[in-house]
Amino acid sequence: MTAPLTPPPPPHEQSSHSAWPPAGAGDGVGAHHHAVAPGSAHGGEGEDGPGMRTELREAAVITVALTLGGALLGVLWNWLAPRVPLVGDVVDGAWVVYLKDTEGEQSVGVDGTFTLLALAFGVVSAVVVFLVRRRGGVPGVVALGVGGLLGSLLAWRLGVWLGPAQDVLAHAKEVGQGVTFSAPLKLAAKGALLAWSFSGVLVHLGLTALFGPRDPEPVGYGPHGEVR
Repeated sequence: MTAPLTPPPPPHEQSSHSAWPPAGAGDGVGAHHHAVAPGSAHGGEGEDGPGMRTELREAAVITVALTLGGALLGVLWNWLAPRVPLVGDVVDGAWVVYLKDTEGEQSVGVDGTFTLLALAFGVVSAVVVFLVRRRGGVPGVVALGVGGLLGSLLAWRLGVWLGPAQDVLAHAKEVGQGVTFSAPLKLAAKGALLAWSFSGVLVHLGLTALFGPRDPEPVGYGPHGEVR
């Protein structure tokens, strides 16, 4: 007697044992390769730009540079701001100081000059920061705001110090009775101290939105696994 021959399995049963892995297998192998993409799983710099430490270092440099730039703003303010004329006189044996031109707008011009200069400094600083580092980022924007405010404070105090004497009575006695002299620089509108920060942050955000690098579009897959 001969042993019965086992018939070969149907074609559909052979296909079930083909080389394709089960549905869950791709989740282990394929997903593992996607998870270790360069610059993502290991937290390195890769193609995502400099790390947070580098951004913070650059932000500190921007803040210090803008603060020191406030010295130039203070010098320009003292040079370009209009002077408020004062006159000293003796009334009943006591010195008094009053405005020579009561209807003059020199005081408004002092605040306006500071504001316009601060706005210009904000625009220039935003353009320079964008050209040096086009990627933008939150630390750079914060540095523009903080540095602009510190620079404005330095400019304000330096301009007052470089301007006319603060003791108006002593100055009136020094120049003599009825002689016109300039009042000390005074920033009445303290909101002007925010002009540099406001213009710097606004212009930088606009430049980044218009000319900054774009994020690559995500890669999609079709129903049959093709890339689209």
